[in-house]
Amino acid sequence: MCNSNVKSAGVAQIAGRPVLQPAGNRVAAPEVARPLKKSLQKSLSMPASYDNAAAAAAPAAAAPKNTGAGDFARAAGAAPYLLPPTPAKAAGARAVASVGAEKNRKAPKKAGAVLPVVTFAALEAFEVAGPAGSIAAAQREHVTQAQAQRKSRIAHYGRTASFSRVEGRVGATATATATAAAAGEAPVAAALDEKRCSFITAYSDPVYVAYHDEEWGLPVHDDELLFEMLTLSGVQVGADWASILRRRHIYREAFSGFDVEAVAKYTEKQMASVSAGFGLDLGTIRGAVNNACRILEVRRDFGTFDKYVWGFVNNKPLSPGYKYSRKIPVKTSKSESISKDMVRRGFRFVGPTVLHSFMQAVGLTNDHLVSCPRHRVCSSSSSSPSAAA
Repeated sequence: MCNSNVKSAGVAQIAGRPVLQPAGNRVAAPEVARPLKKSLQKSLSMPASYDNAAAAAAPAAAAPKNTGAGDFARAAGAAPYLLPPTPAKAAGARAVASVGAEKNRKAPKKAGAVLPVVTFAALEAFEVAGPAGSIAAAQREHVTQAQAQRKSRIAHYGRTASFSRVEGRVGATATATATAAAAGEAPVAAALDEKRCSFITAYSDPVYVAYHDEEWGLPVHDDELLFEMLTLSGVQVGADWASILRRRHIYREAFSGFDVEAVAKYTEKQMASVSAGFGLDLGTIRGAVNNACRILEVRRDFGTFDKYVWGFVNNKPLSPGYKYSRKIPVKTSKSESISKDMVRRGFRFVGPTVLHSFMQAVGLTNDHLVSCPRHRVCSSSSSSPSAAA
């Protein structure tokens, strides 16, 4: 018969009663206690039932003088019960508040009691301040130097650098003017190289630069020249002024020096011959011949094409006074009104954009930037011979 008093290797005690268990079901009792909750970790007070004898036997947990990482690890291993588990990334504000609460709390006075010192406070202070030569100290020094450099830069904002730039520009302008006066040249010509309109750069075509310095924006009152600029403005659509100006002599030869009466008499055969001989588009030639005929009609109504064109601006050039080239529009309300009237009269290639380019070329509007010397030259020019008379 079986004897219940006999204990085997597979017998376990549950609630004081022996229970037979296979060897594979044995589970070792956990030795590590569960970590405290975060709510409990916030309160760092010691329990009231602290054993004074155990505390007296434990080594002193005060922060060592040599606050090294190895020393804190050894101190934590020597008195584990003095270091409650804290999260790896605890906030500095929480630790400082908890240390203040620990200091203000009065411990019970007992004879021969040894009050423990929480070593994690010293550890937190070590992490915040750090000893000399540590990474934290190097970071603080780097931040201090960066702030000092920033203050030194801010101290010069709007003072030394800006004044030196303005002073240098004024000095250079005065030097150029004095040199030009000594050489007997006009001061404006000496200043042209310094500050033209911003769309004239060091890489601009020399032909285009010469056109800007000598013709563009200057008031024009000759009918033949007005007819030439109207034709070139229409041809310039889809191309650039530099390429048109390089072929300007070809257009003058093809259209008989832009003689309005001569071009108005071109026959279909002559237009085909000019197109083949000079390599010009036949549509462009027909448009120029048609506009020459319309100019003759305008002359019968207004006397000259010059009076008709300048009548739209009251015989006085428009002066918008642009400071930046990006502000210059491709068309305006004035160019639209002129375009509508010319289309009504039968002109061709006279859209608002073409008419605005024509107005800029013949001086109906002075679109030179106010910083460009040519702006003053074009503004001071006479608006119309008839108006002057």
